[in-house]
Amino acid sequence: MDVPPYCRNFKVLGCHLNSFACKCVVLAVTALVIRAVLLPTFSIFDGTEQDNLVFIGNLSLSFGQKSGVRKDKFLEVPQIVWGLNNQKIAFARACLTARLLNRTLLMPSLSASLFYKEVELLEPISFDKVFEFKKFNSLCNGFVQLGELSDVRNRTGAFELQKGSGRRWTPERDMDQLKQHNEDPYNEYEVIRIVGKNPFLWHDHWPVKDYAKIFECMVLVDEIMNEADKVVSRIREIGAAQVSSRKESAQIGISPAENSLVQPVPYVAVHMRIEIDWMIHCKKLEQRSNITQICSSKEEIMERVGNIVGLKTPVVVYLAIADSLLHDPSILNGWKEGLIPFEKKKLGVEGNYKKFSYLIQSAIDYEVCLRADVFVGNSFSTFSNLIVLDRTQKLLRTGVTSSCGVDVRWPSYAYNILGESKGPQRWMTNMSGSSLQAISYGSNDISCRV
Repeated sequence: MDVPPYCRNFKVLGCHLNSFACKCVVLAVTALVIRAVLLPTFSIFDGTEQDNLVFIGNLSLSFGQKSGVRKDKFLEVPQIVWGLNNQKIAFARACLTARLLNRTLLMPSLSASLFYKEVELLEPISFDKVFEFKKFNSLCNGFVQLGELSDVRNRTGAFELQKGSGRRWTPERDMDQLKQHNEDPYNEYEVIRIVGKNPFLWHDHWPVKDYAKIFECMVLVDEIMNEADKVVSRIREIGAAQVSSRKESAQIGISPAENSLVQPVPYVAVHMRIEIDWMIHCKKLEQRSNITQICSSKEEIMERVGNIVGLKTPVVVYLAIADSLLHDPSILNGWKEGLIPFEKKKLGVEGNYKKFSYLIQSAIDYEVCLRADVFVGNSFSTFSNLIVLDRTQKLLRTGVTSSCGVDVRWPSYAYNILGESKGPQRWMTNMSGSSLQAISYGSNDISCRV
């Protein structure tokens, strides 16, 4: 019997089929070809099933990155160290590196203490002991992804990537390395483990808005939030008592007890950088950069805070300062009439802080400053910069893009830069920045507009 023409290739391949069977095979192959041409292809990673993808909407991904965050490929980074806010930046930078490589970041270890001051106390603390793990993945869904070590199938087959260092390791070379490891054969490794460098010191390739998105996803765990609640409540409670004692009931029209129920008593938070080590650092920085607007004395801070235009007094001023200054009574003296200064010891909350590690103490203070009705900080402090970034985000969500010459909710100021009426400079974060350089290391080029 003659073999139909469209079946001859099967016969050549040793496929001895009768005419009817051959027709079935050809029809099946034809159907598969038509399906492949006409139907959209959703699985865009080799060997990756659709269930392993979290699709990103209309985000602009760098370097032609594929539209998804793989849950079956991971990036592992070294333990994150230094102060709270440097650790937050390092974590965000690690997240963005993982996003560029289209990988899930394995939940890193933070550090409970300042390693350069307490080397013997440098103890790791898991990210989820400070920030909400599930909430992070929920809020950042489709942008970046955090995974756990238990998600890794093969724990011995990681590829170790040594990041470069030194002056010759430029941002361009760093980027080239990342691009290279975003392709085969490195894509085949389940885990890429970066070794030998703290993520805070990695080169920065991402805009402020990308960092801001990740910071918004970093919600403190309930235990820390509850401690911050206690401190804020204590500030407002003492503020109500102090304010009512300085005002006559007739002047405000209602009794102090009734007034405290109408709305929370406002407070000002001042991040006072006047520690000896900071003053040494900032003076050297002024000399190197030929900038005189970095260091501020206690007297300068007090004067400028007292000259904030439109600040209603009397008002409680919470001083976020180093523990070494808590027992220095001079920091509470010399404030302008109507400003009522308090620090942890005078508030009676010093014990609330002392039961926690340095990292947690800093996180509590951060939250207390973030919630303040008015915040005043130093534009060369990472702590102050990230608080202003958070507060700028809050203003943007209400439609405010400028605090220049107007009363806005949650205003922020930089006391190290002279503003209007000899007060501090109004301050909002430049959200169009191409990198986090100004926020990480500080700048005197700040504005009251985003």
